Amino acid sequence: MLLNHHPCIQVRKLSIGTEGAPLLVIDNLVSDPDRLVRKAARSHFVGQTSMFPGIRAQAPLSYQRFLETTLNPLLKECFGLEPGRFVFPMCHFSLVTLPAEKLLFLQRIPHIDSLRSDGLATVHYLFHADWGGTAFYRHRRTGFERIDEQRRKEYFSCLEQESRGSDVADGYIDEDTALFERVAKVEGVFNRMVVYRRNSLHSGSIDDARVPPADPVTGRLSINTFIDVVP
Repeated sequence: MLLNHHPCIQVRKLSIGTEGAPLLVIDNLVSDPDRLVRKAARSHFVGQTSMFPGIRAQAPLSYQRFLETTLNPLLKECFGLEPGRFVFPMCHFSLVTLPAEKLLFLQRIPHIDSLRSDGLATVHYLFHADWGGTAFYRHRRTGFERIDEQRRKEYFSCLEQESRGSDVADGYIDEDTALFERVAKVEGVFNRMVVYRRNSLHSGSIDDARVPPADPVTGRLSINTFIDVVP
């Protein structure tokens, strides 16, 4: 599956909250995004043992090569990382399908994907409907917007205490809550991709009142990747 850049690709470098973690927003990413949607529609999606609230299918290997070509020239300026070979711990088509009332505690709050600041995550939105984007948060009690090894013990100890309290909001998180303050949000726009460090506190923005269908054509389809760069 050959993937090319859209002729009107646009790249913006932003930052998250007061700690200023880098956030990259790329609009008009691929030249034929509908082809990826058709590929997803032919794929076999399965439920997840991870905390992801939905189903996933393997994305094509050509997509990984496309991301390496796209992002390598941007790594130094945007993330302070030297260009290199990309390793993908994850590269999946993803569909959020879990009703809000079935979410576990850890699915109702922002999360991190890694404690390391050199690991990146991307979300490539492939839906036209208003299914929400990605939001980033500050933990009110600690003031942390990212969690690394030095902050791990303090943050997760606080989180364990808070999980037993009454301040945990029901359903998917989107706006501010008693425990977390939203510090940035990227809208889910068709053929837009966001790139951020995996240790930034983040969550998908999902409307509790509307559960997206388990359909790649009409549902909340995205391609989600984790990227490690090997110099």
